[in-house]
Amino acid sequence: MNLKYNVDDRMPAGQLALYAIQWFVLCIAVVSTSVFVAQGSPAEKLFYSQKLFAVIGLTGFVQVVWGHRLPLVVGPAAVLLVGVLSSLAAEAETTTIYSSIAIGGVLVSLLTISGLMRYVQRIFTPRIIVVILMLIAFTLAPTITNLVFPAKASHEVHIFGLLFAIVGVVVMVILNRTLKGVAKSLVIPIALVAGSVLYFTLFDTPTRTASAASLDKLLISEFSADWSLIVAFTICYIALVINDIGSMGSLGAMLGIEDMERRTKRGLGITGAMNILAGAVGVLGPVNYSMSPGVIASTGCASRYALIPASLLLVLSALFPDVIWVLTAIPSPVIGVILLFLMSTQLAASFEMMHAKQAATTFADALTLGLPVMVAMLFQLMPKGIAPEVIQPLVGNGFAIGVITVIVMEHVINRPKSR
Repeated sequence: MNLKYNVDDRMPAGQLALYAIQWFVLCIAVVSTSVFVAQGSPAEKLFYSQKLFAVIGLTGFVQVVWGHRLPLVVGPAAVLLVGVLSSLAAEAETTTIYSSIAIGGVLVSLLTISGLMRYVQRIFTPRIIVVILMLIAFTLAPTITNLVFPAKASHEVHIFGLLFAIVGVVVMVILNRTLKGVAKSLVIPIALVAGSVLYFTLFDTPTRTASAASLDKLLISEFSADWSLIVAFTICYIALVINDIGSMGSLGAMLGIEDMERRTKRGLGITGAMNILAGAVGVLGPVNYSMSPGVIASTGCASRYALIPASLLLVLSALFPDVIWVLTAIPSPVIGVILLFLMSTQLAASFEMMHAKQAATTFADALTLGLPVMVAMLFQLMPKGIAPEVIQPLVGNGFAIGVITVIVMEHVINRPKSR
């Protein structure tokens, strides 16, 4: 691939500023679509957003300078978003949820340091990875529906959500297909801005009424462990690790980088450590996103140095509540439609991998793919009170149940005879 700037190339200040702003806008869009998971008062939700921006920005900086040292976008892990939403639906305490995230970060760090990660990876065949990609999309479907059609919103807002969902997704697909260069990487930011402007033109413009919470709420109030929740998040973290390895590996292969084993180990170590920090401060843990290859291919800039100022700007923004409020004052229907587009690309990636890896060449193979998705949705939509309270956080997590099901299907029930 012909690039203007390779991974370790430095560039003139003007070019650096241009590419850094591009990465910064993209990072804002990635983080902003996850802040709706915040709980509590308006002040607590604003402070949650500040902490999330700070953790993601710090993670990006550490990864680029000392970790994998690749031009990869860092953002809140979608699989952890699924875990948190499922746990909240099961009425788990937020302190227990984020304690489980911290424990998951410890697990990733220990697996990386001990070298056991290579053995864990062997469990996850291409079929299982295809199902994991599908499960993230399918188990977020109820959340997307609730965002597009907010429970307490007016009939007009629901009509807007439906029309915006139909038109917005089609427009985003067209833009993603037709735009070239830097503009191609700005499809999501364009949708955020255009959708928000349209919404605020039709409905009331929000006014800020809350100040940020005090710094004494920087850490979660107490550490609280629940084995059922820990099991659920452990499964989520296995998927996170697969995603992290895939993101680093795909970019490394694209750029022809030779020392990827060492970079991947360092990158996973940083991911584990920063997830411990994220759990301690009570926010979603970070992961490396897979969208960077498309950005690099369209701009010709693979220099990791452009992400350093972008990451620092995220951390700097977190220090100013007014800035964070502006960056996160996105209407729920707009967030819902953007998640709809992102999860559509997630499904597209699973179908592409299914074809490339020939993951469904027989009916038995296809059943291994299909049954876990249906079982996951069954548990995801299961009425409360059916399962014992002690295991509700686990069985109420459709993603975790789906992963368990596909592992059993792949390695036990529908185990290929050649193995």
